[in-house]
Amino acid sequence: MKILKKYIELLRPYHDIILFVVALLVANFFWKFTVLGDEGGDQVTWFGLDISRPFDWMAQHIAQVVYWLIHLTNDQVVFFEPSTIHFATGTGTKIVWGCTGLKQSFIWIVIMLVARGSWKHKLWFIPLGLVCAYLFNILRITLIAMAIEYHPDWFSLLHDYVFKYLFYGMLFLLWLWWTHRIAKTTP
Repeated sequence: MKILKKYIELLRPYHDIILFVVALLVANFFWKFTVLGDEGGDQVTWFGLDISRPFDWMAQHIAQVVYWLIHLTNDQVVFFEPSTIHFATGTGTKIVWGCTGLKQSFIWIVIMLVARGSWKHKLWFIPLGLVCAYLFNILRITLIAMAIEYHPDWFSLLHDYVFKYLFYGMLFLLWLWWTHRIAKTTP
């Protein structure tokens, strides 16, 4: 018992970061094992229930916004309904349910629900984080699409590694801001 108390005391300064990591991992695994969808983006289920509509809508919305942003600098880009973007170089991309950023938004909410701090401030900080996740996702998809126009072989690297971990890094920075600036100053 004495040893357990010693370890608990030793880990006390890391309580917030341990809580962050546990919340992120639990939310991520919960999502991975309960929200299922095919790569074509045709159907998404949660515990067997079809929840495709919000994912379809969000994928189409993101595709339209990304197309609009790319079209500002490249009038050769073409948009095909509902969510495909093609370039004059012959490359293109389809925005599917996994590109919506809804998973990261869910993880953000879970992290903030277990984070210490006042609920009064969480009521504005959680939506702020959701807006940041949305904007980062738009930037992420836009940059990946623009990069693969001339380097289609970069897709896997950018999508599966670089921007995936930058996304989680952005959530971590938001959480750090919360933990060290906002939650710390509130009773």
